[in-house]
Amino acid sequence: MSKSKGFRAERELVARLWKLGFAVMRAPASGSKIKKAKYPDVVAIKSGKVLVLEVKCRSKVESIYIKEDQINKLREFANRSGGYAFIAIRIPKGVWKLVSIDSIEKVSNNTYRLSRELIINSKELSEVLKELKLITTLEEFIAKHDSGSIS
Repeated sequence: MSKSKGFRAERELVARLWKLGFAVMRAPASGSKIKKAKYPDVVAIKSGKVLVLEVKCRSKVESIYIKEDQINKLREFANRSGGYAFIAIRIPKGVWKLVSIDSIEKVSNNTYRLSRELIINSKELSEVLKELKLITTLEEFIAKHDSGSIS
């Protein structure tokens, strides 16, 4: 993935999460050569829950290989923040898939793989946010806020 394509994907995800009510930022050192710090690409916080995201963008759905140090930085940041670590993948048609780092496969001493099948079968961003109770459906919102009276 080109750097500019990656930055665009990160900014798109930040904007989407912000519109959903998250406090969200793209880490200023993401992708940098800082050795001691362990920064994810994007951090999003809402209702005391923290999402720690490594962002990938693909023009077609295919396996993605990620270096072990990237997975380790996500895991460490999530552990320190009490958050949830995911690989966020933008696939064609603007669809965002989230894959928990706990479900990816280690294929060598320093490489993990997200298989094509894992990506296809993973949940979309909105599904994960609903499961974490960070967004609700329109029906759930109406039921929660319906006073039973008709104006």
